[in-house]
Amino acid sequence: MMGRDRLSVLAAMMEQGVIPVFHHPDPEVCIRVVQACAAGGARCVEFTDRGDFAAQVFAGVSRHFAEAGPAVILGAGTVVDAPTAALYISNGARFVVGPTLSAEVARLCNRRAIAYCPGCGSATEIGDAQELGCEIVKIFPGGSVGGPGFVRSVLGPMPWTRIMPTGGVEPTEESLREWFEAGIVACGIGSRLIRKELLDAGDFAAVARDVRKAVDLIGRIRAELTAALPARRASGAARADRRRRGTRRRG
Repeated sequence: MMGRDRLSVLAAMMEQGVIPVFHHPDPEVCIRVVQACAAGGARCVEFTDRGDFAAQVFAGVSRHFAEAGPAVILGAGTVVDAPTAALYISNGARFVVGPTLSAEVARLCNRRAIAYCPGCGSATEIGDAQELGCEIVKIFPGGSVGGPGFVRSVLGPMPWTRIMPTGGVEPTEESLREWFEAGIVACGIGSRLIRKELLDAGDFAAVARDVRKAVDLIGRIRAELTAALPARRASGAARADRRRRGTRRRG
């Protein structure tokens, strides 16, 4: 399992920057989607637990990539309870994502050394998730809980927090730049990235192009933010110095 232990998976998710999120009932379509994501630079892919026999579909896809594409890292999404998490982990899930925070899922994932990204909608829930050992927290629905402004508000008093929004993130420069400027470490994007019309048309080359565009765009935005960091720090220091001088004059 080289490269798929918990720490390596978390590092891969953050390096990738965007986690494609999808579900499809046909295992062959799922395999083609995951192949397209990997070809586009996203080897961490989230398969959501929706519909009848979803776990069986995931098991077949996971078995395929265990043999044909061991670099692929499959995760299970929309997991709300420990039995479901255990089922997906036993079928090869290397990370678990949920729309809510579940202490039972967190304990199970810790026991199995599996990354768990629970859905949180408040600073209190984020703090609870961190107490349970969650390194990356998912804010969900990202657009409804306050968007990038919520991220900035959390990171002010809790700068150690690693946030991955899902919902309200679009694969456009405007949306991605706003979220990454706020301080997220990664994002999840579903149907806006893995588009239904492309799956219906069997156009997996287009899926790969869309994923590659998003991955490359995030890489460019991160590079620009890193390059601008010294100037932002200098500007912040100058503002702090002006405030101190103003305080001394008033005193």
